[in-house]
Amino acid sequence: MDPESFTDSAKEMAEYIANYLENIRDRRVLPTVKPGYLRPLLPSEAPRTPEQWKDVMADIERVIMPGVTHWHSPKFHAYFACAQSYPSILADMLSGGIACIGFTWIASPACTELEMIVVDWLGKMLGLPKEFIFCSGGKGGGVIQGSASESTLLALLGAKVKKIKKVKEQHPDWTDSEIVGKLVAYSSCEYYCEYFTT
Repeated sequence: MDPESFTDSAKEMAEYIANYLENIRDRRVLPTVKPGYLRPLLPSEAPRTPEQWKDVMADIERVIMPGVTHWHSPKFHAYFACAQSYPSILADMLSGGIACIGFTWIASPACTELEMIVVDWLGKMLGLPKEFIFCSGGKGGGVIQGSASESTLLALLGAKVKKIKKVKEQHPDWTDSEIVGKLVAYSSCEYYCEYFTT
């Protein structure tokens, strides 16, 4: 795909998205498909040649939309609200175009610093003590997670580190492996971690 084709296709996708969002209330919120519905609609092997854009666009309605739960619908009242808007879609486009991976400062200084500033904004809006804010000069701060699962994993890892440190103070002769072997994570059926114990 050359830059001109990309621009034309991006415009068509933007129009599709705008049409989808403006008419979402007309769609059934929950799909009526059965498990496995998608496999017969797609080739059994990856295509060896690229498809025409018009065919890709046609497949969105034919193949994808029948299996979509429309979280942004005003008729959708399950789980949690979908945090989507036209500005966030544009931001996703830019993020996808830049495609930086911000796992260290040097990997993308702008990505790292922007995240820190936005997290500070959020902390201030929530009225958090200055110890929780990056710009306070202390050890405060945080990171923006991509999902609840990511956040849960990080909470578990943080709890594990804290518990290992505490157990080492009580049993300095125990190795990390011995301590980790005794840790148990308790969770409820709602998938929230409660605590670690030995």
